[in-house]
Amino acid sequence: MSDLRNQRRMAAEIMKCGQNRVWMNPDKMEEVEECITRSDIRNAIGSDLIKAKPKNGTSKGRIRHAAGQKASGKRKGPGSRKGTANARVPDKRRWIATIRPIRDELKTLRADGKITPSVYRLYYRRSKGGVYKSRRNLKQHMVAAGHLKEEEI
Repeated sequence: MSDLRNQRRMAAEIMKCGQNRVWMNPDKMEEVEECITRSDIRNAIGSDLIKAKPKNGTSKGRIRHAAGQKASGKRKGPGSRKGTANARVPDKRRWIATIRPIRDELKTLRADGKITPSVYRLYYRRSKGGVYKSRRNLKQHMVAAGHLKEEEI
Protein backbone atom coordinates (compact mmCIF):
# COMPACT_ATOMS: atom_id res chain seq x y z
CA MET A 1 0.00 0.00 0.00
CA SER A 2 1.28 3.42 -0.93
CA ASP A 3 2.11 6.23 1.48
CA LEU A 4 -0.81 8.68 1.49
CA ARG A 5 0.29 10.72 4.50
CA ASN A 6 0.62 13.93 2.48
CA GLN A 7 -2.84 13.55 0.95
CA ARG A 8 -4.31 12.75 4.36
CA ARG A 9 -2.65 15.82 5.90
CA MET A 10 -3.86 18.17 3.17
CA ALA A 11 -7.39 16.73 3.25
CA ALA A 12 -7.51 17.22 7.03
CA GLU A 13 -6.48 20.86 6.66
CA ILE A 14 -9.00 21.49 3.89
CA MET A 15 -11.90 19.79 5.70
CA LYS A 16 -10.84 21.36 9.03
CA CYS A 17 -10.73 18.07 10.91
CA GLY A 18 -8.10 15.75 12.38
CA GLN A 19 -6.12 13.32 10.22
CA ASN A 20 -7.77 10.37 11.95
CA ARG A 21 -11.17 11.51 10.66
CA VAL A 22 -10.10 11.54 7.00
CA TRP A 23 -11.67 8.64 5.07
CA MET A 24 -10.34 7.65 1.67
CA ASN A 25 -12.28 5.33 -0.61
CA PRO A 26 -10.40 1.98 -0.42
CA ASP A 27 -11.64 0.95 -3.89
CA LYS A 28 -10.12 4.01 -5.58
CA MET A 29 -6.77 4.40 -3.82
CA GLU A 30 -4.94 4.84 -7.14
CA GLU A 31 -6.94 7.99 -7.90
CA VAL A 32 -6.27 9.36 -4.39
CA GLU A 33 -2.59 8.61 -4.86
CA GLU A 34 -2.52 10.83 -7.97
CA CYS A 35 -3.88 13.81 -6.00
CA ILE A 36 -0.72 15.78 -5.25
CA THR A 37 -1.92 19.37 -5.05
CA ARG A 38 -4.48 21.02 -2.82
CA SER A 39 -6.82 21.60 -5.76
CA ASP A 40 -6.59 17.87 -6.58
CA ILE A 41 -7.55 17.07 -2.99
CA ARG A 42 -10.46 19.55 -3.16
CA ASN A 43 -11.73 17.83 -6.32
CA ALA A 44 -11.39 14.43 -4.62
CA ILE A 45 -13.41 15.74 -1.67
CA GLY A 46 -16.03 17.08 -4.09
CA SER A 47 -16.32 13.70 -5.85
CA ASP A 48 -16.55 11.84 -2.53
CA LEU A 49 -13.23 10.02 -2.92
CA ILE A 50 -12.24 11.61 0.37
CA LYS A 51 -14.68 12.33 3.21
CA ALA A 52 -14.56 13.33 6.85
CA LYS A 53 -15.80 10.65 9.23
CA PRO A 54 -18.42 11.79 11.76
CA LYS A 55 -17.19 13.03 15.10
CA ASN A 56 -17.23 10.54 17.94
CA GLY A 57 -19.43 11.69 20.83
CA THR A 58 -18.88 10.87 24.46
CA SER A 59 -20.72 7.70 25.42
CA LYS A 60 -23.45 8.18 28.04
CA GLY A 61 -23.62 4.46 28.80
CA ARG A 62 -21.44 4.58 31.90
CA ILE A 63 -23.28 7.65 33.18
CA ARG A 64 -26.68 5.96 32.70
CA HIS A 65 -25.44 2.87 34.53
CA ALA A 66 -24.18 4.95 37.48
CA ALA A 67 -27.43 6.96 37.58
CA GLY A 68 -29.43 3.72 37.69
CA GLN A 69 -27.34 2.46 40.58
CA LYS A 70 -27.76 5.75 42.47
CA ALA A 71 -31.52 5.59 41.90
CA SER A 72 -31.57 2.17 43.55
CA GLY A 73 -29.64 3.51 46.57
CA LYS A 74 -26.10 2.48 45.74
CA ARG A 75 -22.98 4.69 45.51
CA LYS A 76 -24.14 6.85 48.40
CA GLY A 77 -21.89 5.63 51.23
CA PRO A 78 -19.52 7.78 53.28
CA GLY A 79 -16.75 7.45 50.69
CA SER A 80 -18.94 9.06 48.01
CA ARG A 81 -20.12 12.01 50.07
CA LYS A 82 -18.57 15.44 49.64
CA GLY A 83 -20.77 17.87 51.58
CA THR A 84 -21.94 17.78 55.18
CA ALA A 85 -25.24 16.09 56.02
CA ASN A 86 -26.77 19.57 56.19
CA ALA A 87 -25.46 20.44 52.73
CA ARG A 88 -26.95 17.27 51.25
CA VAL A 89 -30.38 17.66 52.92
CA PRO A 90 -30.69 21.07 54.63
CA ASP A 91 -32.26 21.23 58.09
CA LYS A 92 -35.15 23.28 56.76
CA ARG A 93 -35.99 20.69 54.04
CA ARG A 94 -35.86 17.90 56.64
CA TRP A 95 -38.13 19.91 58.95
CA ILE A 96 -40.62 20.58 56.14
CA ALA A 97 -40.69 16.86 55.28
CA THR A 98 -41.50 16.10 58.94
CA ILE A 99 -43.99 18.85 59.82
CA ARG A 100 -46.23 18.82 56.73
CA PRO A 101 -47.54 15.26 57.15
CA ILE A 102 -48.07 15.84 60.89
CA ARG A 103 -50.10 19.00 60.24
CA ASP A 104 -52.07 17.25 57.48
CA GLU A 105 -52.90 14.44 59.90
CA LEU A 106 -54.04 16.90 62.56
CA LYS A 107 -56.29 18.65 60.02
CA THR A 108 -57.90 15.39 58.89
CA LEU A 109 -58.48 14.27 62.50
CA ARG A 110 -60.15 17.60 63.27
CA ALA A 111 -62.21 17.53 60.04
CA ASP A 112 -63.39 13.97 60.78
CA GLY A 113 -64.43 15.03 64.28
CA LYS A 114 -62.04 12.64 66.02
CA ILE A 115 -60.44 15.50 67.97
CA THR A 116 -61.83 18.84 69.18
CA PRO A 117 -60.43 22.16 67.98
CA SER A 118 -58.84 22.77 71.39
CA VAL A 119 -57.06 19.38 71.26
CA TYR A 120 -56.05 20.17 67.67
CA ARG A 121 -54.49 23.44 68.81
CA LEU A 122 -52.64 21.71 71.67
CA TYR A 123 -51.07 19.10 69.36
CA TYR A 124 -50.42 21.71 66.65
CA ARG A 125 -48.33 23.75 69.09
CA ARG A 126 -46.48 20.68 70.33
CA SER A 127 -45.72 19.55 66.80
CA LYS A 128 -44.39 23.03 66.06
CA GLY A 129 -42.08 22.55 69.03
CA GLY A 130 -40.70 19.36 67.51
CA VAL A 131 -42.25 16.89 69.94
CA TYR A 132 -43.42 14.42 67.26
CA LYS A 133 -41.22 12.66 64.74
CA SER A 134 -43.95 11.39 62.41
CA ARG A 135 -47.70 10.85 61.94
CA ARG A 136 -47.43 7.51 63.70
CA ASN A 137 -45.58 9.06 66.65
CA LEU A 138 -48.26 11.79 66.90
CA LYS A 139 -51.06 9.21 67.00
CA GLN A 140 -49.24 7.14 69.64
CA HIS A 141 -49.03 10.22 71.86
CA MET A 142 -52.73 10.97 71.30
CA VAL A 143 -53.75 7.41 72.22
CA ALA A 144 -51.51 7.45 75.32
CA ALA A 145 -53.03 10.75 76.44
CA GLY A 146 -56.58 9.50 75.83
CA HIS A 147 -57.40 12.07 73.12
CA LEU A 148 -57.80 9.37 70.46
CA LYS A 149 -59.07 5.79 70.60
CA GLU A 150 -56.91 2.90 69.40
CA GLU A 151 -59.51 1.87 66.78
CA GLU A 152 -59.70 5.39 65.32
CA ILE A 153 -56.14 5.23 64.07
